[in-house]
Amino acid sequence: MAHFRPAGLAILAVTLLYLAQSTAVTPSDPFDVQEATIESIHNALFTRFTTCRDVVSSFIARIEEFNPTINAIIALNPEALSIADELDARISTGNITGPLFCIPVLLKDNYDTVGMATTGGCRGLAGNMPGADAPSVVALKNAGAIILGKTNLHELALEGLSVSSLGGQTINPYDHTRTPGGSSGGTSAAIAASFAVLGTGTDTVNSMRSPASANSLFSFRPTRGLISRSGVIPVSYTQDALGPMARTLDDLAVALAVMAGVGYDSADNATALAPPEVRARYRDHPTSLFSPQLEDMRFGLLDGFFNHTASPETTPVNEVMGNIVSRLTAAGATVVNISEAIFNAPAISATLDVQTYEYREFLDAYLARPNASGTHRPASFNELYTSGNFLVIPSQHTYIKTAFRSSSGDASYFTAQRGIQHLTEALAATFASNDLDAIIYPEQKNLVVKLGSASQSGRNGILAALTGSPVVTIPAGFSAPTIDAPLGVPIGMEILGQPWSEDLLLDIARHISELVPVRRMPKFSSKMVEPRAYESVPVIRPNMDNIPSAYPLGVV
Repeated sequence: MAHFRPAGLAILAVTLLYLAQSTAVTPSDPFDVQEATIESIHNALFTRFTTCRDVVSSFIARIEEFNPTINAIIALNPEALSIADELDARISTGNITGPLFCIPVLLKDNYDTVGMATTGGCRGLAGNMPGADAPSVVALKNAGAIILGKTNLHELALEGLSVSSLGGQTINPYDHTRTPGGSSGGTSAAIAASFAVLGTGTDTVNSMRSPASANSLFSFRPTRGLISRSGVIPVSYTQDALGPMARTLDDLAVALAVMAGVGYDSADNATALAPPEVRARYRDHPTSLFSPQLEDMRFGLLDGFFNHTASPETTPVNEVMGNIVSRLTAAGATVVNISEAIFNAPAISATLDVQTYEYREFLDAYLARPNASGTHRPASFNELYTSGNFLVIPSQHTYIKTAFRSSSGDASYFTAQRGIQHLTEALAATFASNDLDAIIYPEQKNLVVKLGSASQSGRNGILAALTGSPVVTIPAGFSAPTIDAPLGVPIGMEILGQPWSEDLLLDIARHISELVPVRRMPKFSSKMVEPRAYESVPVIRPNMDNIPSAYPLGVV
């Protein structure tokens, strides 16, 4: 198995010190942050082509210009510019540390962040001011990242349409008649439109991979236990995961390493599952990958994760995946068709999804923590869902009603957990019997759904969510262009591995992405926005008037 190669941090530090002390370059044109990467920003910073303040200001300018169209941002960090000034001062003295130095990051608004509300997109939690950063946020800050702001999500991360009572409806930047996937749809739409370099998401069933797929992005749902989940509004202990989203695989790898660097966290005992040798891979924040050849690699293709009935919504997905399989086999890889009946996403979801047993208990525990600002917030699940200050789309009504009365002490919960163990064992047996390196399938059987839909149908994320398996999602293609989607609608694929195989999955993703380069920026935001001089961070207010009429507030 290939592994990350840690960067030569000592050599890097000397180089950056030299560049920081060198004569500043006067650029003839402003630095364009559109599609910017960690590397391109660092190159511009350390050759004095730009400043950290200008980088942050340029992203804010893009948000002011394009966010009214896609409604991806809930709030900006009022301290972002002052933090950028502090980092500029450090550049001038050569005090440059961290693989994410001056890299703007957007957080899904269920990550606790000091100085900003953590709302989950819910009006009832508008006054939730955490007293401490989530460990994953601490790791990002320690790596030099600037938290630029918070993104919209599907209310409390419970569905995939990315509509919330506090943030309104987020719009897909590639097709303004469609949702961006979800629940991390605000993050994905924002990163696709170059509102920041990196974003974070959470994933209980599909919630990072669905929006990455729908927005031509890379995302990583890691093995359960690799990244601490504490300090994030919870849904399910069994199924929740955190991870990064990015426009490039290199940036994704860096962000994953930083977030995994938290290590063991007593507030999330799942982090004790990671073997010591796995933790060792992330200590030095590796920034580059060795990539093995695809030749002689073996991939399982899950037949049950396709909709083979031809339609305008399913056929583009099947054609894109067919092209991927053809390119893999032409490159010397073997693709094995896996048709075992157990690998059926709707059936797995119907029988083994345990969210409703765990949601009330874990949300109660989160809400019981001190509220730093003293502003009132609901003290419990029951208080929140009887307040009227929330959004539950009609297809979720049964979910919430069940959560009111279900618990992890129910006999049926233990039956489902036994079923999850059986599924996990069956997945391991499939890897072994077919000698597989990874399993591949489309993230969604059909194109991302239209605005106002009842649910985000056709998603395949449940297998990894229940088994705790690592999955990298990569852009796989686009549907045919239309008037609504001038570039087509993005289509993504999942690459699922065995536990703790994150490095191998990134290697595989690198080769497939080089074999089939797909990423495109949205047409509506594919222009440079003129730099603006900000004395302070502007206030961004989400559009709460665009919630589809089919989604009434405060109704269960």
